[in-house]
Amino acid sequence: MSTGVDDLLRLLDLEPLEVGLFRGFPPENPSRPDRVYGGHVAAQAMAAAQLTVPEDCLVHSFHAYFILAGDATVPVVYDVENVRDGRTFRTRRVAARQHGAIIFYMTASFQKDEPGLDHQDAMPPVMAPEDATPLADIVKLLDPEQGEQWKSQWGAIDLRYVGDDRPADDPMRQREPAVQRFWFRTASELPSDDPRLHVNALTYMSDLTLLGASLVPHGKVIGDPSIMPASLDHTLWFHRRFRADEWLLYDQHSPSASGARGLSTARIFDQQGRLVATAAQEGLIRPITRRS
Repeated sequence: MSTGVDDLLRLLDLEPLEVGLFRGFPPENPSRPDRVYGGHVAAQAMAAAQLTVPEDCLVHSFHAYFILAGDATVPVVYDVENVRDGRTFRTRRVAARQHGAIIFYMTASFQKDEPGLDHQDAMPPVMAPEDATPLADIVKLLDPEQGEQWKSQWGAIDLRYVGDDRPADDPMRQREPAVQRFWFRTASELPSDDPRLHVNALTYMSDLTLLGASLVPHGKVIGDPSIMPASLDHTLWFHRRFRADEWLLYDQHSPSASGARGLSTARIFDQQGRLVATAAQEGLIRPITRRS
C-alpha cells in the first residue's frame, strides 16, 4: 500500500516488458506481505490497459475479479489482450500474474468521446468535506497504534467520514438501512491533467471502504476480528471527466448481504454535484466462528 502520493505515482508507473506485457512494482513498505491491496492491482491493471489504446480513447467501464491474494513483496506482471479494436470502442482483457498464477482478471472498455443524451441522479445533501472528520482521526481515537498505521499505509488518500447523515425520522432509513458516505481525494495535487492518471488514481482509491457499507446494518466494520473480509469483484463505470485530487463524494449503499457475501454499490459525485462514476463490489464478509 502506498504511503503518499509520490508512492502512488510510482505504483502507477509500469515497466514495459514486451508488446502488451507490463510489470508493476510492489509498495516499498507493505503492512501485510501476504496480501496486496485490491485497489493497487486494479489501478496497475487499468494503467496497463490504457497503455495499449490511443490517448483519445478513454475508459468508460471495467469489470474485475480478485482470484487469489497477491504477494505484496514482489512485482505483478500484467498481460494485456487486445480483444477488439472498433471505430468507436476498444476492448482489453488484463490478466495479473504472480508466481506463475493468475491473481486478478479485468475486462475494460474504451470509447472515443462523442455527444449524446445526458441525465443524472442528484447528489444527496451532505456536510462539506471541511466539516467531515478525517477517517485517520477516528481510527486513532479508537486505537492510537492503528491510527498511526493507517496514516502510514494510506498516506496517498485524504478520506473524510460522513457516515449516514440522513435524518433519524427519514423513512428511507428503514427501507435502505445500509448507507455510508465519505469525501475523498488524493492527499496532494496530481502532477498532470491527463484524465488517464485521474482514472488510475480513482481506481486505486475506490476499493477502500466500499465493502464496509455491507456491514453497516450489523454494527460491524472492516477490521472487526469477528469478520473475514475480502474483495471478490469490482466494477467502475466512468460517466464524466473529473479530477481525483479534488473532493469526491463516495455515496455508498448495500442492497443485500447473504451467503457470507455483501454487495455494495456507490455513486461518486464531484463537489459541483456532477455524477462522475458509479462503483459496485461484492465481497466476502464471512463470520469467524471459534472452534471449542
